This record gives sequence, structure tokens and C-alpha cells, in this order.
Amino acid sequence: MARSVTTYSAKWNLGETKVIRVPAVIADQILDYARAIDSAADSTAKVAEPVKSPDFVLERDKPVNVAKVPLRSPFRYPGGKTWLVPYVRKWLASLPTLPSYFVEPFAGGGIVSLTVAFEEYAEHTFIAETEPGVRAVWMTILSGQAEWLADRILSFELTEDNVRKILDRDSNQDKASLREKAFATIVRNRVQRGGILAPGAGLVKVGEKGKGLRSRWYPATLAKRIREINQVRSRISFFPDDGFDLIEDFSGEESAAVFIDPPYTKAGRRLYSHWEIDHDALFEAASRIRGDFLLTYDDCEEIEALANRHSFEVKRIAMKNTHHQKKFELMVGRNLDWLPD
Repeated sequence: MARSVTTYSAKWNLGETKVIRVPAVIADQILDYARAIDSAADSTAKVAEPVKSPDFVLERDKPVNVAKVPLRSPFRYPGGKTWLVPYVRKWLASLPTLPSYFVEPFAGGGIVSLTVAFEEYAEHTFIAETEPGVRAVWMTILSGQAEWLADRILSFELTEDNVRKILDRDSNQDKASLREKAFATIVRNRVQRGGILAPGAGLVKVGEKGKGLRSRWYPATLAKRIREINQVRSRISFFPDDGFDLIEDFSGEESAAVFIDPPYTKAGRRLYSHWEIDHDALFEAASRIRGDFLLTYDDCEEIEALANRHSFEVKRIAMKNTHHQKKFELMVGRNLDWLPD
């Protein structure tokens, strides 16, 4: 049977379909909207079983071996928190009861929230993200279009010419559909140096083992991760507004755990297009959270001063950056007794 360009490989949850004609220029947007409605009505979606967490012996002065942490995010994200996953597990397990809600207002690559959803450390997870491309990826996956995105990745022939066409189209076409924006972001994240999405980041030239653009392009792996996220999407909601608003919405919930990993004071300008936030206001917002929270930050005096002003605890944690260099980051919270000495 012939397939039109608007055909989805996944079935519609609401049942039978009807062929309609609409102006081609708005067809993708209408389909995006329809899929979001269809997704909301899906009460029978298959939910993945929780995954048993591997045991880690945590030592604050020794970086976590990230090779032992399940890689679930489709992003190669600068400032990603794979190394922090064992600490987040320990934090949530230390609470009197597991939280009803897990809240991540600056989701980025989302590895922490994905871990919580897959391993059922909370009943439901809420994420927000202002970076337009990253936002498009999460909205596409969580609105029922994960299968389309996975198929698009698998069918894409990665050549420099094709990559430049995708990235040029993404940069110059404000009216691109949400799912096409998501695909372009995945490509950009994988072929630009360091996974950096900020303007001006160049393409990978040599890459790993001289593979150039293909160094970080693993279509089968990316498709698998996206499909696995789709299995647990009933446990995750994307919050459409600013991360500050998400914090405010859950600040009165004692059963909410809030994980805050904002653009850092030093590296944010280089890594992200939406890097500038009011860190004073963020600490004020954290002070109003009735449940528990955990902030992570770059190691600098400015953040320590803000933490001291609000009587928060601060501890340094060893990690390795993308160049495999050992460095320290800060954890900030009301009570960090669960951390190893």
C-alpha cells in the first residue's frame, strides 16, 4: 500500500481514521496537534517495567564511573548529568517516602528525569526546558510522535551535504513543524563539536578515530532510546512554560522533589543559547519549596555565597568533564547528610 508523506507508522489510539484535505503549508502543524490530542486519550499505552538500579559505592572525591550508568537520553548534552545519577538515586531513597512528583525545571538532556521515570523513584515526573530545539525533542517524544522521530533518524543518510541542508533549513525556517525541529536538533546535537547547540558551534571535523561527522551518529542506538522513552511517557509530562513557573507550581507540594540543574554561571554562555538566568531569584524560589530539593552548580564563590545567605548546605562532588579531566561541582540543599563523608 502506498504511504503518503503524512502517514505515521504508529496506529492512532482513538481508532479509525478519515482522509481529509488541508493546505499543505499547515499539514504538519495540524498533525502535531492531532497527535497531541490522540496521545492524551491513550490509556492503554504499554509501560516499561522499572529497572533495578545497580549498586554504587559513592566517594565524593572520586568521579562516578559513567560506563555503569544506563544511557537513556537521546542527547549528547554538554553539562549532562549522567555522572550524577547514582547520587540522585541515593538522595531520593533517603527521603522518608518516595516523592509523588519529581520536578526538573531545566531538563536539558533529561538523564535524571529519565532515570526517575524508568526506575520509578516518583509517581510522575514533570520537566521543562526553554532551549527551543531541545524543547521540541521532548515535546515530540512525549506527544506520541516518538516512532516518527525514530524512523526519521534511521532513514537519514548522514553526509555533510545532507547535514548542512538540515541545519540551514532549521536556522532559516521559523515555521518548521515541531517534529522536523526535533529531528534537526538531534542532528545538530550529534554533529556539532561537543554536542553544543549554541550559535557559532562548528561541525565535528576529525572526531573519534577519524570518523568525522559520523563519530557520534548512532542511528540504531538513538532510535532505541527514543522508543524506550516512549514506553514510559505516561510517567512524564512536559511543562510548556518557564522553569521558574514549574518550580512555583510545585513549591507548595510537600510530596514533590525538585532537582534544579540550571545553566552554570561560567560555562552557560558558551554552551547554550538560553543561558542567562537570575541565580539570585532561583535561590529565592528554592527557599520557598516545601518538599525537598537538590541544586547542582559549578564550583564558584558566587554560588557558595548565595547558599550561605539562604542557610543551605553545600558539598563538593568529584566528576569528570568531557575532556576526562577531574573537577568538582557543588551540590546544594537543605540537608545533605545522605551524602558520603
